Amino acid sequence: MNRTSSGAPLAVTCLLALSLSVAAQTPPAKDSAATAKKTTAKKAAGEKADPLANERKAVAASLVTALAEDARGFRDETLRARVQARAADALWESDPEKARALFRRAWETAETVDGERARRAEDERRAQSSLKDVELRRSGPLPNVRPEVLRLASRRDRALGEEFIAKLTEAKDKETQAFITSPGQVADPDTAQTAEVTTPNPEKPPAEISARLGLARDFLEEGDVERALLFADSALGGVTTEGINFLSALREKNPSAADRRFAQMLQRAASDPQSDAVTVSVLSSYALTPFLYVIVSRNDTHSSRQRERIVAPVMSQELRALFFRSTAQILLHPIPPPDQDHTLAGRAGLYFTITRLLPYFDSFDANIASELRGQLGTLAPDAPERYRNGKDPNLTRGLVEEDPSRNEDREALERAERAPTPEERDSSFARAALAAARKSDPHARDYIEKISDTDLRQRTRAHVDFMLVTHALDNKDAMQALQMARTGELSHVQRAWALTEIAGLMVKPDQTRAREILDEAATEARRIGGGDPDRARALVGVATQMFALDHNRVWELITEAAKAANSATDFTGEDAEIVSRLSIGQGASTTSFGAESFDLARIFGLLAKDDLYRAVELAKNFNGEAPRAVATLSIARAILEKQKPVARNQ
Repeated sequence: MNRTSSGAPLAVTCLLALSLSVAAQTPPAKDSAATAKKTTAKKAAGEKADPLANERKAVAASLVTALAEDARGFRDETLRARVQARAADALWESDPEKARALFRRAWETAETVDGERARRAEDERRAQSSLKDVELRRSGPLPNVRPEVLRLASRRDRALGEEFIAKLTEAKDKETQAFITSPGQVADPDTAQTAEVTTPNPEKPPAEISARLGLARDFLEEGDVERALLFADSALGGVTTEGINFLSALREKNPSAADRRFAQMLQRAASDPQSDAVTVSVLSSYALTPFLYVIVSRNDTHSSRQRERIVAPVMSQELRALFFRSTAQILLHPIPPPDQDHTLAGRAGLYFTITRLLPYFDSFDANIASELRGQLGTLAPDAPERYRNGKDPNLTRGLVEEDPSRNEDREALERAERAPTPEERDSSFARAALAAARKSDPHARDYIEKISDTDLRQRTRAHVDFMLVTHALDNKDAMQALQMARTGELSHVQRAWALTEIAGLMVKPDQTRAREILDEAATEARRIGGGDPDRARALVGVATQMFALDHNRVWELITEAAKAANSATDFTGEDAEIVSRLSIGQGASTTSFGAESFDLARIFGLLAKDDLYRAVELAKNFNGEAPRAVATLSIARAILEKQKPVARNQ
């Protein structure tokens, strides 16, 4: 070939000289046309470089379409709805009309599933309840099928999302009403009767409000503030815990937008005669304790915390003044006689809320604070002693920082020394070990040895060792984590998970060591019983981390994982979680992590790009409908979804 191309250099030189000459004589106006022509040529060249791209997309689309049809016959209706919705989402860019029809089919299935679940819950409630055993039950979240369909559809088409929200509202959301007390009632434990209340419960918003705010939070977490506000704005008219939490999250991204909406909410609440102390408690979360609210109603006290550290926002003087004036106006409503008090908070809830916020009112306006103290005097006879003497910890929860110098493990050890019984002493030693483990203190193991009860000692050691491993991983201390993973009292799946995570930390600095650790993880996975879904999950995790090191080995591992999955009826291929729980007396400690690398989605997305047709055949090896669907959808997404451009440093 070298001999036949001997004249090439001269030709190139002549062409180069000619091109330079033409470029020098070309008017600037034609530069853009030339650039566009070059861009088109490069694009065409790119398409020619991958002539099978369209073929792969056609294969992926047919896979999804076939799966959506198969889903009609799935025995599990929940899975049927989810697969139809996810198939619609995967097909959207290539065939939006077919995807829209699939979304509607998924919604119909989800309505059936949720309706049946609501009926079952109501039957169970009726079977368990009696007039002598009445309790106030806060409704749980919406069933998780319709919201999932709604989230996927709304990401693709706002109009379709609005259509589903309207249907959700028309259904009146029976799930949130299938409780002993309705949103407009509150149980009276003394009379076993229910009293009508006029205050809307901020924790039980209508289905439409809850759906909109749930979507808005999802979009906000993805960084799409504009779309989040499109769904949230019409749901922020009333005061709800979901709405306040959304505004607190919005404030982290756009303070002015959040403060403006909070100001409007304050004004509406102040002019609403139904607002009461519970309303104020929820409003105060935004102004004083973001992501933490403390609510006291007639016969219930509870708090909810979404962040470890609570930091009050720095608001403008105008907004801060509006907050205190608006909430004072609500708290200073005339107090009705006890038998005519239809507020959600009741007299005790009003006393609690005023007491909790009074120090702030003292700093804001002495006259308003004086009026509030007058309210307290009227309410005092009906307030519990713990509110009057200030001993209830909820009175300062989130408002006063915990003492950073507090030594919880030392306090637990001191309680152990004073404990009157062996059981209480053992519980104190166990709590000391947990407190030390939370600080990654190796003395945690020493405290465990002081526990005399063999069973509690073993359970505490297992839980503490897992905590120490996870802390080392959080700190990216691979060597410390490896030592604990090898010597700690971990379950097989916990050890396999820890080893795969450690190998992930080691891939870049030491591939040989990473491979050895993954071999250990695979051995640990095989120690898990054949019918246990954790065996399949752990093998998937090993394969996922191995992909960066040895593709051939990955195919072998996934084939083995499929065989393990077929022996485990509970394996779904998603939502893997590593959990450790320890019960101590009346308390409990739980440490849990979502194990995404143990799910099928990531690894099958990688395999699809490595060898599409082989990945398709491998997905067919799963007998279960759920794992087969997860694998198939992951393959299709990897081919159909547009890849985000990789940012390059200039």
